[in-house]
Amino acid sequence: MMVTTTENIPGREAKEVLGIVFGCCVQMKHIGKDLRAAGRTIIGGESKPYTELMEEARRTAMQRMIDDAKNLDADAVICMRFATAQTMGSAAEIIAFGTAVKTH
Repeated sequence: MMVTTTENIPGREAKEVLGIVFGCCVQMKHIGKDLRAAGRTIIGGESKPYTELMEEARRTAMQRMIDDAKNLDADAVICMRFATAQTMGSAAEIIAFGTAVKTH
């Protein structure tokens, strides 16, 4: 499955637009990692546990979007984007979305 943030795929033409596809993941913070990350607010720097948490959520959301596109029999997703929101104090939501297309 080709996934791109662009409107076009070089060498391929979108023959049919199948619709908007989504993938969502709400990731919760682990209390132990949350306590370690709180220490980072004092000394600064990257919070590797939070970075890993967001990377995992992004991969999960993207895979769910791809699965949604496959259910429409798409062979590509164009104009793919991510959005994020804090759903509550200890959780973050990542949404992957784009346009499912047939290119052959």
